[in-house]
Amino acid sequence: MGKVRFYDLKIMERTNRIYLVRHGQVKGHEKIPIYGHTDVDVTDIGVLQLEKMADRLRLVEPAAIYASDLKRAAAGARRIGAYHNVPVHCLPELREMYFGDWEGATLGQIINDYPEEVEKRKKDLAGYGCPGGGESIFRLSRRVIPAFEKIRAEQAGKDVVIVAHGGVNRVILAHALGLDLSQVFNIQQDYGCLNIIDYYPDSVGVQLMNG
Repeated sequence: MGKVRFYDLKIMERTNRIYLVRHGQVKGHEKIPIYGHTDVDVTDIGVLQLEKMADRLRLVEPAAIYASDLKRAAAGARRIGAYHNVPVHCLPELREMYFGDWEGATLGQIINDYPEEVEKRKKDLAGYGCPGGGESIFRLSRRVIPAFEKIRAEQAGKDVVIVAHGGVNRVILAHALGLDLSQVFNIQQDYGCLNIIDYYPDSVGVQLMNG
C-alpha cells in the first residue's frame, strides 16, 4: 500500500461541505434597492439563475437544504430541493440584514435623504445600525453565525446546501476566512452565485467563492 498523502487525510477528515448560494436577481434590482427583510419576488432572470443552480447541484448529495424564510431565498431552495429527497428548512435567522427606516429605499434615495447617516456608516461599517432599529453587520453576524454553526453541528460529517442573501453569505465567508467584519464588502456576492466551504476538525478551506 502506498503512503497516505496529507491532502488525502484532509478529505477523509472533512466534517462538512457547505454549498452556499445567493438567491436570484430581485425585482427592481436596477435601482439598487435596500430590501433587507422586505419580502420581494425574483425576476424571470432570477428564476432562471436558480434553475441553473439546481441543475448545477443536481449530482451533489446534501443531507439537507436550508434557506432564509424570505421568499426570494426559500423559492430557490425549493428549486434545488426538487433534485434531492431531503428536507428543506426555512429559517428566519438566515434572513438578510434588517435596514430599519431604509427598508425598500434605493441606494440613491438613501444617499440623498440621509447624508449624515451615510457618513456615520462609512466610519463604522461593522458597528453602524440604520435609523429605525436597523441591524449592524456585527448584530447580523451574532444572529447568523450561531444559526450556521448549529446547522453544521446537526449535519456533522455531511454536506449541506444553504440559500441565503448577499449580507448573510458575506458574514459566513468572512467567518470562514477569519476576516474582520469591517471587510465583508471586500467579498463579492452576485445574484445566483455559488460558494463552497470545506470544514475540517482544525481548519477551513474556501474552495469556491462567487462562482
